[in-house]
Amino acid sequence: MADDIKFSDFTTGEKLRVAGLVARMAKRGAAGEGVDLSDLQARVERIENQARSRKKK
Repeated sequence: MADDIKFSDFTTGEKLRVAGLVARMAKRGAAGEGVDLSDLQARVERIENQARSRKKK
């Protein structure tokens, strides 16, 4: 559980970027089943990794 991050661990810019990406995922998901969201999920994961590495310092 030491690697868990909270929303408060993100910078303001990261919060905005994650919120925008989640909105894009929701829009794509509304298109129906079989829609590929992996590219957006990977971008969110990179942002999470940045916050996680900053938290470890």
